[in-house]
Amino acid sequence: MSRPSIVLGTALDMVAATQQETQVPPARRWRESAAVGALAATLLIVCVLAMSGASFLLPALVGATVTAVAALARPRAERHGVAEITRSQETVRAGIQAIVSGFADPVVVLDSQGNVTMFNTQAKAALPQLGIGRPLSFAVRSPEVVQAVERVLREGMVAETEFHEKVPVERSFEVRATPVRFDASPAEATSAAIEIVILFRDVTAARRLERMRVDFVANASHELRTPLASLYGFIETIEGPAKNDAAAQTRFLAIMREQARRMSRLIDDLLSLSRIELKEHVHPTQDVRLDSVLSEVVDTLTPLALECHTKIGVEGISRVLVTGDRDELIRVFENLIENAVKYGQSGGRVDVALVDGERAVSVTVRDYGPGIAPEHLPRLTERFYRVDVAESRQKGGTGLGLALVKHILNRHKARLLVRSELGAGASFEVVFPKPASDEAA
Repeated sequence: MSRPSIVLGTALDMVAATQQETQVPPARRWRESAAVGALAATLLIVCVLAMSGASFLLPALVGATVTAVAALARPRAERHGVAEITRSQETVRAGIQAIVSGFADPVVVLDSQGNVTMFNTQAKAALPQLGIGRPLSFAVRSPEVVQAVERVLREGMVAETEFHEKVPVERSFEVRATPVRFDASPAEATSAAIEIVILFRDVTAARRLERMRVDFVANASHELRTPLASLYGFIETIEGPAKNDAAAQTRFLAIMREQARRMSRLIDDLLSLSRIELKEHVHPTQDVRLDSVLSEVVDTLTPLALECHTKIGVEGISRVLVTGDRDELIRVFENLIENAVKYGQSGGRVDVALVDGERAVSVTVRDYGPGIAPEHLPRLTERFYRVDVAESRQKGGTGLGLALVKHILNRHKARLLVRSELGAGASFEVVFPKPASDEAA
């Protein structure tokens, strides 16, 4: 049985006894039956929302559920005295705890003093310092959340805010605090003690994607603006001071052609990245000879290697099959080997090794150039990230090559491992795990 079903069953069982009394005036029985119907409808909505993920509406419905349960419990308490009042209060809280436990998102309930009275397992996992009877501020070090709680207690209105923290890990939550009064009578509600249901919605991934999108647009605009500014400058020069200087025009046109090529490469890479991201979740199904891919790439890049006074050495190039997209794999290894030739040329050699292991196939591209500082390694596959911006632009880099590599390898369920030390070159290893059936064979 699913968690929402358990919650619904528990809460309905909680109120069933109310309907079993026979010595109750018909008008009162009718009112209590109406309350049962309202409660059942509310609980059904709670369960549907919990299953559908629309958890932002749930705190308000908790308040409605509390009111419905209290409407049922209060008449019984009036008929049966203090003992029944105590049992009714316990019943209400048990029902609320059952509903809170059914939420997929972290939920915390506070009393009128701002102290924690209940929470679910998701809240404890997200906020380990939570404890019954403790102030929420012990677990949530956020002035915004504390102020939201104070505003709810002061005004009795729903309050929303965001909670961010950077340690021990970066996280962001949307926080919605909803007041709840344990009272069935609207006329008496103003004097009832307020409790607060707080829902924490983890939006870390959404905020990270939003920042990446903003950074991407800003970086792409900058990368296109630079060559465009250069083109405008040379056009003005050709139309003005160099209008009658054929030699200068020839030189400037060559530079303009290179800037146009740079913009073309950038646009091509942007389009390629967009296409790959769209189908990243679709695993390729072709059988591709990886040795053939590497041989083709090495042959293609040999003229560039000669120009850079670098030799490309290969080893282990024997027949090896992997499941993949041939054109995309060519792009991966063109990028890795071309980078090794361009940026590691001071070492004079680039080694490419293909290894067919028991559990995985791996390809390692190693150069013997200046190496990469440790602080740069985690960010190499970010869009537009460059270790040396000037050198990258000078050598025709767009800053998108390794981002393309990462997304292509994600589609192939492969991994990129980067190892480097300053002064000792760098190695980029691509690992293709073998299917379980291959391992068993």
